Amino acid sequence: MDIREYIKNNNLYLDGGMGTLLQEKGLMPGELPERWNISHPDIIKGIHKAYYDAGSNVVSANTFGANPFKYSDEELESLIGAGIKLVKEAAKESINTAPKFVALDIGPLGKLLKPYGELEFETAVEYFKKIALAGAKFSPDLVLIETMNDSYETKAALLGVKEACDLPVFVSNAYGEDGKLMTGAEPAAMVAMLEGMHADAIGVNCSVGPDKLGGVIEEYLKYSSLPVLMKPNAGLPRTEGGKTVYDIGPDRFSDLMKEFLEKGVSIVGGCCGTTPEFINKTFIKTKSINHKPVSGKSFTMISSYTHAVLFDKKTILIGERINPTGKKRFKQALVEKDMGYILNEGLSQAEKGAEVLDVNVGLPEIDEVAMLVDTIKELQSVSDLPLQIDTSNPLAMEKALRVYNGKPLINSVNGKEENMKEIFPLVKKYGGCVIALTLNEGGIPKTAAERVEIAKHIAETAAKYGIDKKDIIFDTLAMTISADKDAALATLESLKTLKELGFKTSLGVSNISFGLPRRELVTAAFFTLAMENGLSAAIMNPYSSEMMTAYNTFNALKGLDENCSDYISFATEKLPVYEEEAAGKKGLVKGEQKAQSGKDSVDKPKAENGDGGESGLKRAIVKGLKGEAGDLCKQLLQTREPLSIVNDEVIPALDVVGTAFEKKEMFLPQLLMAAEAANSAFEKIKEKMTDTGAKTESKGDFVIATVKGDIHDIGKNIVKLLLENYGFTVHDLGKDVPPEDIVAETIRTHAPLVGLSALMTTTVPSMEETIKQLREKAPWAKVLVGGAVLTKEYADMIGADAYGKDAMQTVRISLAYMEELNRGVNK
Repeated sequence: MDIREYIKNNNLYLDGGMGTLLQEKGLMPGELPERWNISHPDIIKGIHKAYYDAGSNVVSANTFGANPFKYSDEELESLIGAGIKLVKEAAKESINTAPKFVALDIGPLGKLLKPYGELEFETAVEYFKKIALAGAKFSPDLVLIETMNDSYETKAALLGVKEACDLPVFVSNAYGEDGKLMTGAEPAAMVAMLEGMHADAIGVNCSVGPDKLGGVIEEYLKYSSLPVLMKPNAGLPRTEGGKTVYDIGPDRFSDLMKEFLEKGVSIVGGCCGTTPEFINKTFIKTKSINHKPVSGKSFTMISSYTHAVLFDKKTILIGERINPTGKKRFKQALVEKDMGYILNEGLSQAEKGAEVLDVNVGLPEIDEVAMLVDTIKELQSVSDLPLQIDTSNPLAMEKALRVYNGKPLINSVNGKEENMKEIFPLVKKYGGCVIALTLNEGGIPKTAAERVEIAKHIAETAAKYGIDKKDIIFDTLAMTISADKDAALATLESLKTLKELGFKTSLGVSNISFGLPRRELVTAAFFTLAMENGLSAAIMNPYSSEMMTAYNTFNALKGLDENCSDYISFATEKLPVYEEEAAGKKGLVKGEQKAQSGKDSVDKPKAENGDGGESGLKRAIVKGLKGEAGDLCKQLLQTREPLSIVNDEVIPALDVVGTAFEKKEMFLPQLLMAAEAANSAFEKIKEKMTDTGAKTESKGDFVIATVKGDIHDIGKNIVKLLLENYGFTVHDLGKDVPPEDIVAETIRTHAPLVGLSALMTTTVPSMEETIKQLREKAPWAKVLVGGAVLTKEYADMIGADAYGKDAMQTVRISLAYMEELNRGVNK
């Protein structure tokens, strides 16, 4: 039976945890679980059979950690093949008569992808592809991608699996108690991306218990047109008698899972800490619950790596300034590969109110493919706004879609048959909402009726490629009224008709006023008329006070602005800034003023004004602008002492980002990019101090390592980067480090601080053993621990001095301890 067909009409039961059961069976700290597929096949098969007997329809092979970072190609295929074979044997031997399926289980690679880590996106895709190819040889029924805590790695995994085979794919992400992935993605963002890439079922697993996932599941059920799966932990872990236990038992777990099935979740199982008993009690309590068919949702959404943008009642503002058309300075930036200028254009538009950024780098004299890919990557490293990929080059389009982190807006397709054949397969493969221009081989029709007919044909053709109407946004083409007095009327009538037909719409609004004096007056009036006729999105200039005034006043008058709060903020805070900028432009010559069309970023940012304003080193660090931070720091070093820059610019900027991170106003990617920008500044400072013979004083030595048996070093590397930025001398021992090596380095450096990281429950005993040895041989050292499987209670139980729930908290704890130590409190 095909599992895709089965889940249309039936609830589906997955299996539970594996790691804790293997520990009970004798898996040693640091021992790789996948090797038990060959060395202890009876134990592995016995666990699989127990899950089938308990009521599981799907049992996953013991392949979660099988990847090319751990195993050679030959061993990888051997372990995966043996793992799948054992599940198949268990299915045959099980007393369960229900339909049974075998899943190839794929977990994270354990490394952070660029730009936040060192792993290339395409390398990740190839590694996941290699895992899927190895598994597909042994004919599993589906692939389960699970415990993904980064949207970019999730995309790499799904893309790699789909390029390797045509097996059904379930995708599950690991959310924290804040309802977000480690790198900041909200549930709606993941739904948008994964549904766009045509996963077969999506949902959540690991991290926390079912009692903490209610809000996340509600978001999935609200937005997803796919079956939703749920595979939570048995609560939070702790140790009892040297063993890892969890705070939610089988009875409570199954009661909670029953509630979620009744709400519409249709695929359930368990993760860390759950056993066949958990699955059996869940099955018994829920087997009589009728399956709730998944309803197709009509939300038109795009996403970045953090959030989704919904095209609904309010018109979405798409910033138009990253485009060389009519912009001499921007053309220069493209030719000179001045990425700092381009990034500042994006950041400035975001500050002005743009919700999406259009990205067009098409110039005949440059390599558009390479430049578009680089610009997409760089923009996503400093801005969390979704992007509109704007190009007429299909190759550039595909390359950009491939590396984009999220579900993009694609600009564009049109009614020409040849064009649809080129663009729709890309939309189908990579996901996205596509802007569809209402023109065809006959050009741009003069009448609204003709444009609407083209729109209908585009939608019908898209459906043949499996692209839903909700993923098409029609551009009814604003033509200049200076050439045709009825041009605006045709566009507006088209908008109104398409809205009545249930379609979303978009316009390049400024085209309407081409060739007229004081264009912004005409454009703003037209914008208001377009919004009244149902405009869903506008490609516009957010630097234009007239456009932003039209937008904010319209929303207030149409009841789209609760308590007029957005209008009040605009009128009292932002509008005066526009007016001040306009006054400052009066000194420009007429040609320069026209070229700016509202604003062009200054050629070079000033090094001073490090107060978080429009320019300055502080702003560059906060915004994560690496190149700019280095250049500005070099400028400052000509007039200021290095330590003054560190204390007055760099550290305060990092504190701004750190505080925002702790308040959930910024997320891990912004934190990391700010740290990288600070590093760029520090490099210039180090060069200056080397030249002058000056020395820097370290905050203190810090030994850091991922414990024995654990190859996941994402968290460790993040902590290292931040500690170095705050002035610590970090001794990084890497991953899979024996306790003896950590102790030896602590003694050698007499480090006052030691940081230990672990991601897997199976390696926490290694952490506990390391702490024990440190207490005996380096009792002066304060031990900080962190990792996805840890809690403060768990950290206390294994003897740690402190628990860092994230990298920034670890920095705060370390700074506080060193301050106490330097005051002589801890001797």
